[in-house]
Amino acid sequence: MDWVVNEGMSVFVVLLWLGLNVLLFVLAFLSYTRDEAYTYTRAMLGSGLSWARASAAGANLNCMAVLLPVSRNLISFLRGSCACQKRALRKQLDKNITFHRIVAYLIVVHSIIHIVAHLSNIERYHESQSLEAGDLLLKLSSLGEKCNETYLNPVRTYNTTPMKEVLINISGISGLVIAVVLVLMVTSSTESVRRSSYEVFWLTHHFFVVFFIGLIIHGTGRIVRGQTPQSLSDHNVSYCKHHVDEWGNVPQCPLPHFTGNSPASWKWVVGPLFIFVCERIVRYYRSLQPVVLTKVVTHPSNVLELQMKKKSFKMQSGQYIFLQCPMISPLEWHPFTLTSAPEEDYLSVHVRIVGDWTAALHAAFVDPRRDPGVSAYLTQLPRLAVDGPFGSASSDVFQYRISVCIGTGIGVTPFVSVLKSLWHKSCDSSMSLKLQKLYFFWICRDKSAFEWFSDLLFSLETQMTGKDDLLSFHIFLTGWDEVQARHISLHCGEQRDVITGCREKTFYGRPNWDQEFSNIAAAHPCGNIGVFFCGPKPLSKVLHRMCNLHSSPDPRGVHFYFNKESY
Repeated sequence: MDWVVNEGMSVFVVLLWLGLNVLLFVLAFLSYTRDEAYTYTRAMLGSGLSWARASAAGANLNCMAVLLPVSRNLISFLRGSCACQKRALRKQLDKNITFHRIVAYLIVVHSIIHIVAHLSNIERYHESQSLEAGDLLLKLSSLGEKCNETYLNPVRTYNTTPMKEVLINISGISGLVIAVVLVLMVTSSTESVRRSSYEVFWLTHHFFVVFFIGLIIHGTGRIVRGQTPQSLSDHNVSYCKHHVDEWGNVPQCPLPHFTGNSPASWKWVVGPLFIFVCERIVRYYRSLQPVVLTKVVTHPSNVLELQMKKKSFKMQSGQYIFLQCPMISPLEWHPFTLTSAPEEDYLSVHVRIVGDWTAALHAAFVDPRRDPGVSAYLTQLPRLAVDGPFGSASSDVFQYRISVCIGTGIGVTPFVSVLKSLWHKSCDSSMSLKLQKLYFFWICRDKSAFEWFSDLLFSLETQMTGKDDLLSFHIFLTGWDEVQARHISLHCGEQRDVITGCREKTFYGRPNWDQEFSNIAAAHPCGNIGVFFCGPKPLSKVLHRMCNLHSSPDPRGVHFYFNKESY
């Protein structure tokens, strides 16, 4: 088993990022533990100062990175740049959403540490105003009462509560807002919420604007304070902290002067925010470009096909776009894989009706009150906005000599474009095609799911007659009823498959993936094989494991590279 083929670079990237987090945390912790400027602050707060500042540094690092993986134009640009032509680097770009989640989890971890540490610090500040606090803490807490003094303790009286102090300070208020927004974004990002109510996820995630505004102004309260450089040179800390009664009375112990730390979070996030703003401007500009709807087709199994044209639109096989229908929602954008080939003069998507937005889209474009026979039918339809295209894992199918494409149900859509493009490329004698063999697997639960795609399969098989060495179909039906089983058995001896109409017969039941991978490895004992999958997570884990299991530890042997679609 050669897991390094698929996990090696990913594990390295994650460990590198975690190591960078740990390193920054430790350096900041040690800095605030040893820095002489914070001697009196540490006397008041203890280790809470170091925990709060170290976690703040870690949070800033991750807030700097969290927007970059979801800057889709940036990711697409990097995918196409010469710097990322190596397969291992391109695969990491396909895992941008996974990295985004890891960074978000780290923000949560650092934020929890930061909140707990500062709640403890506020309590310690409050206790330092108590008569039982001791001479040093009482002296430090009293500083700032005169006009020529600067304060260290932001809590100015004991007749208050820590919670009240949090709510009357800009750092406390902004921190509370940041925490609430973070909780909303994290809880709405769970898979159950995203599947049941994508709109909730989409809307709450756009609270990131409030999050970053709060982050930038959070440090302006300057709660954490330390001695000024001039005060450090005049005030002998090592001596004076033990002789509080001499402060202001002897030359070596003038009253210490304190200042708050300058806000630093904006320095971390200004660059990524600028990139993300540019990203949004580009996406907004694209959304304004006119889209001409040329064809609307309703397929079986609640699948709607939209064919469109857009000026200067260039794409590659396997890419995806975002669709918006302002009539349904002026804010919501939903990703759909392109099912047209780059060689075709239009772009198309196949939309399965599974949620509120797709149901509304179907109702808007398949209105029985409109007559499709009227020439003005298409002009009566709602306006569509298109953003993209964006790169995806399936864009690399033609980068391998041997590729395996596996789709389940509507998850076949990324490979519709690939199969169409394969036919166009095979017919173009002037084009040098690196791909020598494509294995196509499609798994569906019921017979009706094949109907919308069977025409394309039949057409491809007919057009590619004599090119069986280039394309191999493997179609599996995993569910059927008694009537269908009887019908299938009556026609099992016919030359054409009873379900798809193709010469390649449909298999009934689930694929034996161990056997399928063994057969492919035996047919191609040397070289790299790209495995591309679009479908549910449980099967993704199985296929990932199969790729590792059947990859040879010998560098000269066969290696399966697993690629999964993610939007």
